[in-house]
Formats: sequence, C-alpha cells, structure tokens
Amino acid sequence: MNSLADWLWWLLAVFFMVVYFMMLFRIIVDVFRNHDSSGWAKAGWLIFLLFFPLIAMLIYVIANGKGMAQRDVAQYQAVKQSQDDYIRSVAAPADPSAQLKQAHELLEKGAITQQEFDALKAKALV
Repeated sequence: MNSLADWLWWLLAVFFMVVYFMMLFRIIVDVFRNHDSSGWAKAGWLIFLLFFPLIAMLIYVIANGKGMAQRDVAQYQAVKQSQDDYIRSVAAPADPSAQLKQAHELLEKGAITQQEFDALKAKALV
C-alpha cells in the first residue's frame, strides 16, 4: 500500500466483504430455519445462492424479509420465555411462608439437615 487512498480502498473492500459474508450466512441460516419451505425449495435457494449470490441475496431478502423478521422475533421470544421459566424455577420465593414451605420440603426429602433448616427458618422469619 503506497498511499492513504490505497489503504482506504483496501479498508472499504474488506468492510464490504465482511458485510457480504454476514448477509450470506444469515440468509443460509434462515433458509434452514424456515419450516414453511420444502426441502426442494431450500435446496433451490442454496443452489441459487451458490451460482448467483448477489442477485439471490437481494431476491431472498425482498421475498422473505418479513418472514425472516418474524422467525427472529419468535426465536428470541422462545429463548426469553425459556430463560424466564428457568429463572423462576431456581429463584427463591420472596414470600417467607413459601420459603419455609420449600425449606420444609427439602428437609423431608433429606436434601438438608435440621440445622440447615433451622438456619433457613431463622433467615426467612427475620
């Protein structure tokens, strides 16, 4: 690179290459995630992407852009719901009576000792 202009052109080319590959892989992931399409349609899109990548990417985004967004939202909501369910399952209840009930169940199962139960009981009643 002999000048600043050469370096800037190189930087611009690298930027657009990165954007191109990000779009390409994003579309390939969406092709496989789309449950409405048949296997033949998915194969057709992949072949089209292989031989005419820029045209195929534009056509796919125009034809399936709304569906891509809907699948993203559905996936994010499912992940959030799963995460929230897990957090609720492991979080200690805020109600002292619920904490005592949970501690008593653990004592009955043998998961905690009487001393641990007494410590949890004292903590819940404070």
